[in-house]
Order: sequence, then structure tokens, then C-alpha cells
Amino acid sequence: MKRRTARATVRRAFTLLEVLMVIVILGLIATVVITQIGGTEERAKRDLAKQQIDGVLEPKIALFRLHCGRYPDEDEGLSVLLEQPDDEELEDKWAGPYVKPEQLQDPWGNDFVYQYPGEYNENSFDISSPGPDGQEGNDDDIGNWRKTD
Repeated sequence: MKRRTARATVRRAFTLLEVLMVIVILGLIATVVITQIGGTEERAKRDLAKQQIDGVLEPKIALFRLHCGRYPDEDEGLSVLLEQPDDEELEDKWAGPYVKPEQLQDPWGNDFVYQYPGEYNENSFDISSPGPDGQEGNDDDIGNWRKTD
């Protein structure tokens, strides 16, 4: 007959402490992953806004200038790239629309801000996005100028 030892009769299972430790570790990993994903999305929107300014709006304003002989003034703003102005002088020169309506808004749904003559680019124009907070004039603004600190 076989003898049972005390060791063989003990059930193997996880203790409550071990289960809690695994839950805590999984929670920490999830927190790190979610934090990294959230930061990546915001960074991607900032990069997209900068690309829209540098790669879409600036060249379209340059094209408008080539066709019309001048930059849009502040009263016309960026809407002159979308709709022909009422100026008789520009009637035959305007070759737009130069942009699609959605290209006049940043990734957060705010309108891009146009200023001519520019505050930063005195010989041309400034284009900026108010950034994620939607407020102009603070540190999260994205523009076609270099920030100097």
C-alpha cells in the first residue's frame, strides 16, 4: 500500500497575495501603455497641424500671390483661397479654389489664423493654429515661424 505524504495532499493553487500582485502589475503596464498612446496622438495632431501650415497653406498662398500679384489681406483672410473675392481687379486673375474647406481648419477643428503683414514674418504672412486648447497667443500655438526663447 502506498503511503501518502503531507506534501502530496496539499492542493497547488495561487494565493490571494499572488493574484493581487499580478493584478497590480497588469494595472501598471496598462497605465504606461495608455499614457504612451495618449501622448502619441497629441504629438501626431501637432505634427499634422505643422504639416498643414507648411505643406498646404503656405504653398497655396504663394500660388495665390503668383496669380493675383499680392498676398491676401487680413480682411479677406484665408477664405480668399476658397471663394473668389468681390474685387474686380482679381476677377480674371483668381484661379481658385486653391484649397478644400477642411484644409482651413487644424486637427482640433479650429480655424487657422492668418495675419498679413506678419508679426513674425514681417515681409510676408503668419499662419498659425491656436493648438489643442483653441486659445491664440500662448505656448501651444503652432505657426509658420521659429519660436525663439
